[in-house]
Amino acid sequence: MKLFPIRGGIHPDYRKELTSEKAIVALPMPVALYIPLQQHIGAPAEVLVNEGDPVKKGQMIARSGGTVSAPQHAPTSGRIKAITAIAAPHPSGLAQTTIILEPDGKDEWGELPEPIADPFTADTHTINERVAASGIVGMGGAAFPSAIKLNLGTQKKLEILLLNGAECEPYLTCDDRVMREYADEIIDGARIMAHALGVPRVVIAIEQNKPQAIDAMTRAASTFSEVEVVGVPVQYPMGSERHLVQAITGRETPAKKLTADIGVVVHNVATARAVHHAVRFGRPLISRVVTVSGNAVREPNNIEVPIGARVADLIAFCGGFAVEPESLINGGPLMGQPLPGLDVPVIKGMSGILALTAAEINQQPASACIRCGNCVTICPCGLVPVEMAAFIRKDNFKVAAQLGVMDCVSCGSCSWLCPSHIPLVHYFNYAKGMINAQDRERRKIEQTRILAEAHTLRVEKAAADKAATLAAKKAQAAAAAAAKEKDETPA
Repeated sequence: MKLFPIRGGIHPDYRKELTSEKAIVALPMPVALYIPLQQHIGAPAEVLVNEGDPVKKGQMIARSGGTVSAPQHAPTSGRIKAITAIAAPHPSGLAQTTIILEPDGKDEWGELPEPIADPFTADTHTINERVAASGIVGMGGAAFPSAIKLNLGTQKKLEILLLNGAECEPYLTCDDRVMREYADEIIDGARIMAHALGVPRVVIAIEQNKPQAIDAMTRAASTFSEVEVVGVPVQYPMGSERHLVQAITGRETPAKKLTADIGVVVHNVATARAVHHAVRFGRPLISRVVTVSGNAVREPNNIEVPIGARVADLIAFCGGFAVEPESLINGGPLMGQPLPGLDVPVIKGMSGILALTAAEINQQPASACIRCGNCVTICPCGLVPVEMAAFIRKDNFKVAAQLGVMDCVSCGSCSWLCPSHIPLVHYFNYAKGMINAQDRERRKIEQTRILAEAHTLRVEKAAADKAATLAAKKAQAAAAAAAKEKDETPA
């Protein structure tokens, strides 16, 4: 297959050797699981259980809370210990509603939906309904409810299902191991997803620094002519869906558009495996593979983790800390987010937990910009980071938006390369948050204005109706009085 170059990008020290040869191992069931209602983009799930309720493995314990939402399921059998607020695996550390499940040690499955006997004769609605009910979300980090993306075939003209196996972030190897160890499941899930989308072609893109994964996936796909496995250049951020689509198709996704608008839907390889389990066996998404790595960890590993296990449980399983970490990160070092502590739970979109030493971070104080232009040269989105940052420092978000800050994919390439150690990506994430907040405020003000105008119209109409009614009554009374006077007048 002909590949196309992507703009900019960097080549960091990938440090995947810490875990790339570590086969996936299962985490022993913790003494408690903490299952947040908000593990995805969209509305949080709605609780279906009460404190003290017994539950079985795979049982739905919280249903979808809206059109863009996903249900949550019990990762094992046990008892609902509490429904309370605990710290979220987010830099803010703000508390969110969480179901605490106390395992009973039996790991007994509850009643599951019947497997779909032949997924390739099932209609799109049947497959999407199963994927939605199984709580499957994007497992590459975005955590967007997968059934919504699988429904795009009914709305747009699609040509390709692109499975993202690039895994371009340093340290992370969970997708690499899943592709090596469960290639057949991924291929089956991908073909089911392609059938649901109505696309004739599946392309699985894997960075060339994962030769064993490429070999395993190529063997698994060899009997399916519609599936092609492609090795793509090792170039961060190749795993960004817009850039991966460009590398595979040569098409650039327009600003404020989806890759589906140019005919391509992108899903993560682990998501395809989850679809295989949901459709073939009726099993919901209750666990995921997580890479635990970094030089502060005594024994880095790839672990199959029940959703809701605490980060502390994974660190303990990996032998604890060899040294006190300087930084604890959810995801990769470039696009990941700081974790507020070890007590937060693993959620569906958590691909990695990194415990990094000071030497690995190499964090230095920021100095004045020297206008070298490196950030402009390597920006994969073709933006001008140095100019955007200058306006953001002045809180001029309007100009920052005009310069394209909302098109920034937060890859962190500019910050990584900056010789002045300016945390540029932090500026851009801050600006995007502020712009979104201002947009919400504008929409709120506009909605308030519309409601106020509607209220005024209702009041005016009610007053006019009341006046008309009084006038009609007065006219009726006057007519009645005139008629009575006429009747009483002597002839």
